[in-house]
Amino acid sequence: MGGIFGAISNENCVADVFFGTDYHSHLGTKRGGMAMYSKELGFQRSIHNIQNSPFRTKFENDFNELEGNIGIGCISDTDPQPQLVRSNFGSFAITTVGRINNITEITQEIFKTGKSHFMEQSGGKINPTEVVAALIATKEDIVEGIHYAQEKIEGSMTMLVMTSKSLYASRDKYGRTPLIIGKKDGAHAVSFESFAYKNLGYHDEYELGPNEIVKIKPDRYEVVHKASKKMKICAFLWTYYGYTTSSYEGINVEEMRYRCGRSLADFDKNLEVDYIAGVPDSGIAHAIGYANKAGVPYARPLIKYTPTWPRSFMPPNQSVRNLVARMKLISVDALIKDKKLLFIDDSIVRGTQMSETVEYLYDAGAKEVHVRSACPPIMYGCKYLNFSRATSDMDLMTHRVMQKLEGDKYRDFIDLYVDQTTPQHKRMVDEICKELNFTSLGFHEVNELIKSIGLDPECICTYCWTGKE
Repeated sequence: MGGIFGAISNENCVADVFFGTDYHSHLGTKRGGMAMYSKELGFQRSIHNIQNSPFRTKFENDFNELEGNIGIGCISDTDPQPQLVRSNFGSFAITTVGRINNITEITQEIFKTGKSHFMEQSGGKINPTEVVAALIATKEDIVEGIHYAQEKIEGSMTMLVMTSKSLYASRDKYGRTPLIIGKKDGAHAVSFESFAYKNLGYHDEYELGPNEIVKIKPDRYEVVHKASKKMKICAFLWTYYGYTTSSYEGINVEEMRYRCGRSLADFDKNLEVDYIAGVPDSGIAHAIGYANKAGVPYARPLIKYTPTWPRSFMPPNQSVRNLVARMKLISVDALIKDKKLLFIDDSIVRGTQMSETVEYLYDAGAKEVHVRSACPPIMYGCKYLNFSRATSDMDLMTHRVMQKLEGDKYRDFIDLYVDQTTPQHKRMVDEICKELNFTSLGFHEVNELIKSIGLDPECICTYCWTGKE
């Protein structure tokens, strides 16, 4: 996934960019970056690998060396950024979060306009942020270039662009990811996560709409391209990867998860368990909502060990990822032995980690382990954002089970499995439950999840569950 943050001030704002960017560390595990501008030093940039070390640790020396009253920063799960660019209309820095599905076609078109090269990365890949910068630079000014890039990109791309005088914020074409402006005396900030600037003294001022472009100065902001009406904001912001203190479209993540858990409890009228628990961390609020509605004690049989696992180091090898996931969780055996437990997780993707967690609970003496997913089964890999590490459909538990039940032509029947009212769907859920060794398994319903968010269903992207654009 990834997160971005920017600030522009009448004073030096390195601290604001440093801490505001750091507050996005839950959104990425690969790289962090900062770019600043000052009249004395011009554009400056620093990028570090943050796979084994937190953002603050890697950037603490840069904190004292960077200088400027305009800055942008990012936490990235993909490529090195921010990028520094010299174009026909001047120099700028850019950072992005999103995904370009037609990057090959775009690069070929740019070659035809006269651009000689892109920096090639390992595996022959091209940095998407560099491609966005190249699109912008084909036009006569920043605003025209940003709008052009948004129209050309298939996928999703939210961005911050910094010149020597202004900060530009652009939310992706259909508003799949958020972008909100904060204000304090003599400064503005703009952030993916709405909470990231509050401890820095800013208060909420304006949330960008889909495809909107805003020019920001220390004392004001100006809409330079109006928002589009169509929005498809990602529902996973609330169920999984958004931070609990954030709000998107005016809806707080923590409150939504309480509502989600309460509605999930409505489907388990006769379930008898000793404790309700959440899989740390994103399943906890869902579980609290469930427990409050069900009238069953909430407990923490699994605790995340934060002193040496403060963030999500995720190695490329799946077996090592599973080991890391297990190492982070410590069992409270007194709350597990001879107990009937119900665990709520934000979602089930591959199923491997949850399967190992359940075996861990059984080894600690659990009598029963029931599992509920706060969202419906994931039936399609996301093609708009990079929040999932799945590289193919067969990484998804649902596809492996459908193939087992239907054979290699299972995709011919996928619509029947997506429909949560069909026998095929029930069969799939029962098989997942059996393979993962749960006592019982339940998934939330799409319509109920949407109600928990509280937005018009037409404004919410549910592609990964329904396959509908």
